[in-house]
Amino acid sequence: MRILVPLAAAAAALAALTTPAHADPGPLGEKGSVLTLPLTDALQALPVADEARAGYERSKFKHWVDADKDGCNTRQEVLIAEAVTAPEQGARCALSGGSWRSYFDEVEVTDARKLDIDHMVPLAEAFDSGAYDWTPERRQAYANDLSAERSLVAVTAKTNRSKADKDPSAWMPPSDSAACTYLVDWTATKLRWALTADEAERKAQPVRAD
Repeated sequence: MRILVPLAAAAAALAALTTPAHADPGPLGEKGSVLTLPLTDALQALPVADEARAGYERSKFKHWVDADKDGCNTRQEVLIAEAVTAPEQGARCALSGGSWRSYFDEVEVTDARKLDIDHMVPLAEAFDSGAYDWTPERRQAYANDLSAERSLVAVTAKTNRSKADKDPSAWMPPSDSAACTYLVDWTATKLRWALTADEAERKAQPVRAD
């Protein structure tokens, strides 16, 4: 199993979170080159630290903003991007019709209202893993990250709420076919945003690369 991560993000992780915060979308405010790593190596690049939940409030991460001022907020942008069958867009980006495939449970959904937009690494987990020390602007950029395909994913509300703020040591997608993709997406998100992992989280990941 291999993982694609920006070189700059990997360097930031190895530098133990010394990268300064940025307000613009994306973890480091740049696209940069891409490095291919085995998942086990990517896990080793994650700094290990205990989680720090004190002071967390969901409101500290302003989300579902319309960053590009095109009339569609982040939730709507993800729904449009991930649609298997494109929905119709009405006034104020109201969506109707369309279909989606929730990869957590391999369920087809034809009503956008039955979908949640999942933060691959939940907001509370991100806060615990380093975002407690971020600026409000960086937290907003994280909560609305459209710069990587798997930072935000449209999934059934049932699976998203079952996951809540759990890491892979406490929750995995119910579909076995989603496991590898999920672990790669989780690790890539943490690397891109220079977040830490605790020991239980790292031990829950596979010990070898395929």
